[in-house]
Amino acid sequence: MLKTKLLHPEILKVLGGSGHFSQVLIGDGNYPYIARSGPNATIVYLNLMPGVPKTTDVLEALLDTIPVQEAAMMQIPNGDRAPIQDEYVRMLPSGLPLKEIERYAFYDAVCSPLTTLVIATAETRRFANLLLTVGVVKFDPNERY
Repeated sequence: MLKTKLLHPEILKVLGGSGHFSQVLIGDGNYPYIARSGPNATIVYLNLMPGVPKTTDVLEALLDTIPVQEAAMMQIPNGDRAPIQDEYVRMLPSGLPLKEIERYAFYDAVCSPLTTLVIATAETRRFANLLLTVGVVKFDPNERY
């Protein structure tokens, strides 16, 4: 039995095969998944109906499962702040900055061979795409595993 919030078998399998510096995209309902995913990416379609699940639901499950060392989101072309941005900042580990990347540079980053997992959500808020970089698990040397 699993003790993590994340239960999706395919997502767990891909994360288990990913390592330090691997990237995970949590995409909104408008992301061009097939055209803008890396060559090593597994695409998991969770988009059930508008708004279910939200990107924040997926982020919550991932944060309970993997260490995150970097987070970036797509910059809105007109320079406005994405409505979801403050919510991401509250959810991410304390002190972890949320980078903003120009739209086409963001697509290029997702298309990197480092991207191992792309998760399609049904998030209806625009510019809610979030690219996470997997960090390192720090083990306690005094604990037995």
